[in-house]
Amino acid sequence: MSFLIAMPEMVSSAAADLAGMGSALGAANTAAAAATTGVLPAAADEVSEAIAALFGSHAQTYQALSAQAAAFHERFVQILSTSAGSYTAAESTNAEQALLNAINAPTLAFLGRPLIGDGANGAPGSGANGGAGGLLWGNGGNGGSGASGQAGGNGGSAGLFGNGGAGGAGGAGAVGGRGGDGGWLNGNGGIGGQGGTATAGINGGIAGRGGDGGNAMLFGTGGAGGQGGTGLAGAAGVNPVVSGTAATGSNGTSIITDGNAVGLNGGDGADAGLGATGGTGGTGGNVITGDGNATGGNGGTGGAGGNGGAGGSGGGAVASAGDATGGAGGNGTNGAAPGGAGGAGGAGGVAASNTNGFAGAGGAGGDGGTGMSGGAGGTGGAGGNGGRGGLLVGTGGAGGVGGAGGAGGIGADGGVGGAGGGGGIANSSGSGTAAGGEGGLGGTGGTGGTGGTGGAGGAGGNGGAGGLIGNGGAGGNAGVGGRGGAGGNGGLGGHGGAGGDAVSDTSTFTFGGNAGNGGNGGVGGSGGNGGGSGTGGLGGSGGLLFGQAGTNGTAGQGGTGGTGGSGVSGGNAGGPGGGANPGKAGQAGAMGADGMSGQDG
Repeated sequence: MSFLIAMPEMVSSAAADLAGMGSALGAANTAAAAATTGVLPAAADEVSEAIAALFGSHAQTYQALSAQAAAFHERFVQILSTSAGSYTAAESTNAEQALLNAINAPTLAFLGRPLIGDGANGAPGSGANGGAGGLLWGNGGNGGSGASGQAGGNGGSAGLFGNGGAGGAGGAGAVGGRGGDGGWLNGNGGIGGQGGTATAGINGGIAGRGGDGGNAMLFGTGGAGGQGGTGLAGAAGVNPVVSGTAATGSNGTSIITDGNAVGLNGGDGADAGLGATGGTGGTGGNVITGDGNATGGNGGTGGAGGNGGAGGSGGGAVASAGDATGGAGGNGTNGAAPGGAGGAGGAGGVAASNTNGFAGAGGAGGDGGTGMSGGAGGTGGAGGNGGRGGLLVGTGGAGGVGGAGGAGGIGADGGVGGAGGGGGIANSSGSGTAAGGEGGLGGTGGTGGTGGTGGAGGAGGNGGAGGLIGNGGAGGNAGVGGRGGAGGNGGLGGHGGAGGDAVSDTSTFTFGGNAGNGGNGGVGGSGGNGGGSGTGGLGGSGGLLFGQAGTNGTAGQGGTGGTGGSGVSGGNAGGPGGGANPGKAGQAGAMGADGMSGQDG
């Protein structure tokens, strides 16, 4: 490897010589310009004039090239002069650093601290403390920022003269580092590091506090406290997953007889926990009679569960000579889990007779469950306290600003209402009446979940005290409250059941069943309230001899309330049953109302 040695004095001398050469060439070109560019013709003939013009043009071209060469020469001389200055500055810096190394070597060896010079900064993400400044003169190094869950490093202290280093920012959920103290004779304290933002699963999801400001010693201002970290955002409401279905209710026993008979009702579906669907109701018992009247058993009610159980179907009725009446469908149950769906209503039982047949009505659908509420936001971290002013003369440091509160989580949507059961079909083979069963009502959609409350703003840090002479530091302002979470949307209303058809071979007394009305749409969830305002920090006390107390920090602004969830459409009406006299059309469910907005903090 080759080395280049430059002597600034020789470079400067060469630049001066080149500048002189350039001046001499410029003077010669100027002197020759008049004689060469204006050559007169030797005679008045055309040949002499052409020769004179040729020599003049040649001289003008030479002068133009000379001007360009002079400009290049001047630029080259400037670069050479600048490089000489650069070499001189480098030599001076190297000499200064060598001198400092010689001066600092003894104190580094015995005290681990230089005599003159700034302390080293802590590496980012290490949480290392900043190095101390020189014993005689030097600023403290800045603390390194912390990794996730790790506190920020403290700022290094200054020596006799110098400012303290700034504290490092805390990692997620961790406190910021403390600012370093100022010089023993004169110097300001370092500012505290910012607290880490709250993160789920780290330090309990709590926001980090801002680091305290460093103190001044004899003369100087205390360091300001660090800002608190932002509070944890509330979790969004999530409706639980419902899996599995409880046992179906027992079916009613079928009856075949000549006299009057009423079928047994189906058993209710088995209840389930919130994590499963309730059991379907059992089917009502079928009845067949010869001479008497036949009445089918009613379907069982659905079992309770996270999703409501469906109602069982009504039992059928067949009568040769008497009247036949189908059993009613069982009702679906309401969804019990957050956002659980309502159970569907059971279908009405059929009726067939040579005289009069009356089919069973469909069961009503269950209502949807209310959506899960959003989680509350976390409180913002407190601001750090300001450092003390110099013992003799100095103002206290200002308190740090409190961290903002976390936003509330949004509410989950309400559950869907269950569909109404369809009406049973009626059949009369003779001249009697046949009436189809009415459709069941659709269930109402569940209300949307309420939005989570916003977190409160963090408290402001207290101002530092003044020295013997000096004002106290101002208290830190409190953090703003978090915004309330939005309410969840309401659940869809269940569709109404269709009316049953009426059929007869000879009679015109056939009446279709009326359609079931759709269930109303669910109401939107209320928005969460905004987070409360934090408390402002106290102003630091004034100097013992002279000085005013610092002003107190202001309370933070409360968070904005969350918007209410949207209401949704109701269920469609079922179709009317057919017959010589069709059933009446049902009405669609009403639109759910929007949720109320939350209150501002």
